[in-house]
Amino acid sequence: MTETTPTRILLADDHALVRRGVRLILDNEPDLTVIAEAGDGAEAIEMARADRPDLAILDIAMPRLTGLQAARELSRLQPETRILMLTMYDNEQYFFEALKAGASGYVLKSVADRDLVEACRAAMRDEPFLYPGAVTALIRNYLDQVRQGDSVPDSAITPREEEILKLVAEGHTSKEIAGMLLISAKTVERHRANLLQKLGLRDRLELTRYAIRAGLIEP
Repeated sequence: MTETTPTRILLADDHALVRRGVRLILDNEPDLTVIAEAGDGAEAIEMARADRPDLAILDIAMPRLTGLQAARELSRLQPETRILMLTMYDNEQYFFEALKAGASGYVLKSVADRDLVEACRAAMRDEPFLYPGAVTALIRNYLDQVRQGDSVPDSAITPREEEILKLVAEGHTSKEIAGMLLISAKTVERHRANLLQKLGLRDRLELTRYAIRAGLIEP
């Protein structure tokens, strides 16, 4: 991008104060401009489709759809839009999930003032941006794979089951979830039964605990 055409950025985080702080960092740079803000993952996808940003910066833990779910959907719908994950979680599992979801960078909120601008520029150059802990995790994971001769295991549940798990854990009824996902309540119940069976869980409470451990909702 040239100075006359700054990178157009969509910023998604469910905390308005965080969005304001991040926006101040980005709008201070002549080659970066925030064109839209979203308060959750589903709204981020809607805005991305409407505004076609060059870059989407997504928080991981958000209502309705997480940043990881939104990243997967954005990668499918608009592969030309670069994606950065912005998170408070220095967590290897989230980091690998972000890479699988199509993100080109993973920035910790605690050092956003130091790293975020460079991460945005790296993403627009088609270069990955990884914080030091993530680089260590990547190298260790690669060495483990070489030693064991296998790959990172895929998630135990499908993306649709993950969507339903998140909404169940947020307290929505089957009827409400059916309306949100444009499917029948019977289909929601079938997915829910599959989730309980696959994960070896008994009820909504255990599903909610699992969703918290998996980073789909905040405790």
